Amino acid sequence: MQSIIVLGINGHVGAAAARAFLAAGYAVTGFGRSNKHPIPGLTFVKGDANDVEAMRAAIGNTDLVFNALNLPYHQWTEGRKEAQTEKVIAALGTTGKTLLFPGNVYNYAATDRVITPDMPQRPHTSRGEIRVRVENLYRAAASRGDLQLLMIRAGDFFGPHSTNDWFDLAMMTEAKKGKVAVMGAPGVAHAWAYLPDLGRAFVKVAEARTRLGRFENFHFAGHFVTPEELRAAIAAAAPAGSRFGWVARWIFPMIGLVDPVMRDIAKMAYLWDNPMELRDPRLDALLGPNFATPFGEAVAATVAPFFAQARLAA
Repeated sequence: MQSIIVLGINGHVGAAAARAFLAAGYAVTGFGRSNKHPIPGLTFVKGDANDVEAMRAAIGNTDLVFNALNLPYHQWTEGRKEAQTEKVIAALGTTGKTLLFPGNVYNYAATDRVITPDMPQRPHTSRGEIRVRVENLYRAAASRGDLQLLMIRAGDFFGPHSTNDWFDLAMMTEAKKGKVAVMGAPGVAHAWAYLPDLGRAFVKVAEARTRLGRFENFHFAGHFVTPEELRAAIAAAAPAGSRFGWVARWIFPMIGLVDPVMRDIAKMAYLWDNPMELRDPRLDALLGPNFATPFGEAVAATVAPFFAQARLAA
């Protein structure tokens, strides 16, 4: 049986990857400071990602490593994001192991409309510059032969087990009252990644690793939809009489005056005001036809728990 360890098991993408690899028959270990959301079949190892030796011991002889570690949004600066990356690279040492890593669109310019893996990276913000530096650290380690880095770049996460995303933080916060606020700018399509699909995509890429290079940058198309399409998908799953509005993004900079997390979120507004579509025929061929869960089905699975709570509260 092949094995994988997920560093940062409590994060939404880490948990999604763990579930996908378990479903594919892998022995899965989760590494984190606590086991907040136990996953049936997963072996949990308690440890701190700041401790390189603890990570190295947890990784042990596993075949694959998934890096789902992250930092609070406002703590990426002052080299902390890069330092976290260097600790993961140090924990892997010169084993040559395959490291799976989720990327995002921050690396690209606001004027980029169709984003493909071969495009030059021209980050629009300091946060994008950080992501470029992180990826370059992995690229250098892969070039030395220390590891194989397989990255899948994706849009905003959503899914039935996800937390701290736009659904639970903004759009569905008043679902108990029958209110839904849709995120986005009217008519502007946005890239979304349904986490169960993204997890399965990582399984597919991992299983092809012997045919891939030392550093691979794949782009996951996911669902590229307008907020009007998003609203229609939520409405189709919503109880009768639900009311719809828009997330008041104008208030983010105001809250940011006192909240450092919101301050940094406000700086990323260009991602909603500009259509930035991820395309990658190479990954599409690897995943095969009809891979993605239909958007309406994915949204319905995501919002169902919120509307279930609303019915219980009624």
